[in-house]
Amino acid sequence: MLQLSEIWIYPVKSLGGIALKEAKVTVRGLENDRRWLLVDKNGLFLTQREHPELALFQPEIDAEFLKISYKGKQSETLKVNVTTDYSKQKSKVKVQIWEDEVAVYEVSTEANIWFSERLGFEARLVYMPEESHRKVDPDYAVSADNETAFSDGFPFLLIGQSSLDDLNSRLKNPVPIRRFRPNFVFSGGKAYQEESWREFTIGNLPFYGVKPCSRCIMTTVNPELGAFAGKEPLYTLSKYKKVGNKVLFGQNIITQQQGNVAVGDLVTVQKSI
Repeated sequence: MLQLSEIWIYPVKSLGGIALKEAKVTVRGLENDRRWLLVDKNGLFLTQREHPELALFQPEIDAEFLKISYKGKQSETLKVNVTTDYSKQKSKVKVQIWEDEVAVYEVSTEANIWFSERLGFEARLVYMPEESHRKVDPDYAVSADNETAFSDGFPFLLIGQSSLDDLNSRLKNPVPIRRFRPNFVFSGGKAYQEESWREFTIGNLPFYGVKPCSRCIMTTVNPELGAFAGKEPLYTLSKYKKVGNKVLFGQNIITQQQGNVAVGDLVTVQKSI
């Protein structure tokens, strides 16, 4: 039996994640997942690839507020109202994430100062509104209107617990699932079987597996320390999960329906390659 065991969102791209018991699914990702983004003074997106200290920022959602705390010396919490209608007070600005230019709203001067002081360089917090769109790679899209928010390329990432268990059996020091920043984790089944799934359901919601996820140096960031912690687990993965020049772990997935999922939902596979 395959069963949904964990649900994660990452409200601000490359900051800490939030584990949920249930979540609303939208076509561009889980509700509040990667709808906020930090950019530099030139509008270029920031990630842990260059700034591992971003892992020290931990968000939580409390009613209508996104609260962000920092594990460093400065302990004040930043509060962002998730219900704010920025269109009534601001004009959109353009930011760059990978090859995409996206129209966004700056959250506030207060948020910019708060992050800049802690990071030690100029940073701005921006939000992607509903009317802004970012398409997924058309080579892997299920339909022409498939989109995502500020995730790297696809709206959801799925990883089997068995896959992590197999990897950890090869490592001297096991790593937690949050090194890989999934949205969905499921129990049961064989290691890496999710990478072959093409059509499946979580509860009663249909999903499509479109592309195994290629992994990068971010998997080597220790989220507790906000620092790179050596070559693992990427080095070990490269020994047996490398295809071409890419190291694979997990499955990028898409849905074309809205609904809800909860920990404990059954995962049912209809079609694999």
